[in-house]
Amino acid sequence: MRLPPGVTPDTPGPGQESVWDYPRPPRVEPVPERIRVVVNGRTLADSTRALRVLETAGAPVYFVPRHDVDLTHLREAARTTFCEWKGTAGYLDYDDGQRHIAHIGWSYPSPSPGYEAIAGHIAFYAGKVDEAWLADELATPQPGRYYGGWVTSGIVGPFKGGPGSETW
Repeated sequence: MRLPPGVTPDTPGPGQESVWDYPRPPRVEPVPERIRVVVNGRTLADSTRALRVLETAGAPVYFVPRHDVDLTHLREAARTTFCEWKGTAGYLDYDDGQRHIAHIGWSYPSPSPGYEAIAGHIAFYAGKVDEAWLADELATPQPGRYYGGWVTSGIVGPFKGGPGSETW
């Protein structure tokens, strides 16, 4: 991909990846590390069988198999969005009686061809959960309010989603 004007990718160090080396269209691949998501002190998701979706300029998005998610406090939301690559996403709300979190996560029940692997998986926004863990590292949310990538020390940017990146 050609870089947007004025954008200089950060140089990855040993063991790091640059989000500018990720492909477009996105690639789906298995995650060898353990993924955990925590809300209100409860483990909402815990998996060693997650997948990640990698797309140019975005932090990896982690999709956890539904059978590794505690669905007790999750409800289907009315919201849907469309991705030109993956298809129509449906959203989930969290409500445990003490706390309501709208659109905490999303999934692709019938993804587009080439992305069938993420069917039956749920992704969570790192900025809407209390803790989003990749192995032993607490992830932070990708900048902005639209993208759901998890930022860790294993990747470098700059990342789309922040101010000035609207045209990336």
